[in-house]
Amino acid sequence: SKFLKMTQMWFQQDGSTAHTAKETIQMLQNIFQDRIISRGCEINWPPRSPDLTSPDFFLWGHLKEKVFVNKPQTINDLKRNIEDQIRDISPEMLSNVMQSVLDRAIQCKKENGGHLQNIIFEN
Repeated sequence: SKFLKMTQMWFQQDGSTAHTAKETIQMLQNIFQDRIISRGCEINWPPRSPDLTSPDFFLWGHLKEKVFVNKPQTINDLKRNIEDQIRDISPEMLSNVMQSVLDRAIQCKKENGGHLQNIIFEN
């Protein structure tokens, strides 16, 4: 069931102030209880850590490259392109991205949480 899946799912976000407002965190806690990775939560998200955030190192660049290829002229065209491109992301691609997240986390641990300078990860 959808509820069962939600009780096993974690929510991760960066530490942006807009994302960590008291009202936002309360809403997320109502849904995810203690399964939140974010600034000010039990599991604190490392500040300025795009190396560990798949939307930062993969999703936005991938979508931007694909969504604007036909130069959408209206908001509806843009929305349709975004939806189409998200639907086209394959399970294999997501698996590769998640493996890259794991590789990045392991490398970050080796660097004692430091910046992953000169590290190139394949997606």
